[in-house]
This record gives sequence, structure tokens and C-alpha cells, in this order.
Amino acid sequence: MFVTFEGIEGTGKTTQIGLLAEDLTRQGKRVAITREPGGSRIGRELRRILLSLETKDLCDRAELFLYLADRAQHVAEVVRPALADGMTVLCDRFTDSTVAYQGHGRGLSPDLLRQLNDTATGGLAPDLTIVLDIDPEIGLRRALSRNLETGAQVSEGRFEAESLAFHARVRQGYLALAAADPGRIRVVAADAAPREVFASVRAACQEAAARHG
Repeated sequence: MFVTFEGIEGTGKTTQIGLLAEDLTRQGKRVAITREPGGSRIGRELRRILLSLETKDLCDRAELFLYLADRAQHVAEVVRPALADGMTVLCDRFTDSTVAYQGHGRGLSPDLLRQLNDTATGGLAPDLTIVLDIDPEIGLRRALSRNLETGAQVSEGRFEAESLAFHARVRQGYLALAAADPGRIRVVAADAAPREVFASVRAACQEAAARHG
């Protein structure tokens, strides 16, 4: 299975991916954890450009095409080989991020973004997408606190520096995506304790696994 995790900043994607990986490993499944941007060797270079406050002058279209380049390399180098090897792939962000951030957040055409995503992935789509949902003000507060603790406020703080209104648009974009594709996308409230959130994540994964066979 290919499972992606989405949401605005500070929703706890990394924590939930770790909990799910532990749970699946206990079940005897082989798991690959990856992320966008930065899941491949080339992607790690692109991540530095895309997330750093030092590149806050990056224009919207340049940002878009760097994300697409990261995704194309990531799918070819990491995701497809892992799936072909029978692994369960857990990915922190994928195509829905582009539609939510560059589409709803930046104002680029969602239809165009879907076409470009399809080109970048060669048509690969997740079996399940978990959207971790939280109030943008709470999420940003969490994300800024995390960046301060890890020392990443400059190196990975470009999106946290966006306005609250931007993050509200992104959140609404995710909810619109979920409403349009309820068979693939599950929205999980992310404002509870991590283990409580994980109970919902685990239930969604078990349901998807049953469908996947």
C-alpha cells in the first residue's frame, strides 16, 4: 500500500507516521518512510531551496516546478521501487500538498496542478491519504515551537512565515479535496493527544487495507 499524510504546518504528521510504522512493523509488514520534498538525493537539495527563509523571494511558478521536479525524482527513485518490492510506503506529503498549497494557497489553477502532478508521478496515486486537520492558529504555534526547538526556524521556516490567512486557505483546500474524493482521503482531527489521533489513523488504514486486499 501507498499511504500519504497531509495537512497544514504543525498537525503532527511525523509523529503519526512513526506510530503507524511501528504498528505495521509489529504486524510483520515491511515499511518505507519517506517525505516530500526531500525523499531522494536530489530532493534533499531541492528541500533546502524550497523551505529555507533565505529563498522567500522564490516566485510561485518557480516554487511549483521545483516541487514537481522533487516529486518526479522521488517517485522514480524511491516510491515505485519500494512498492514493487512489496513494501508499505508511508509518505509525508504528496500530490495533494501541491493542490492545497500552490492551488488554494497561492491561487494557481487546481486543474493545471492536477495535470502536472499526473505527469510528475506517471499516474501514481496513493491508496489512502490521511489529512490531519487542525485550526491554523494552533498548527502554526506548534510548528514555530518545533522549529525553535530543532533550530530549523531559518532552514525550514519559509511556510511557517506565511500569513494565517494563507494557512486557512490551505486548510480549506485540503477539506475540499477530501469532500471530492472520500474514497481515498480521510480527515482526522489532529487536536487531541497523539495516541488518540493515532486510533483514528489506524482505523482508516485498516479499512483501506481491507479494500486493498
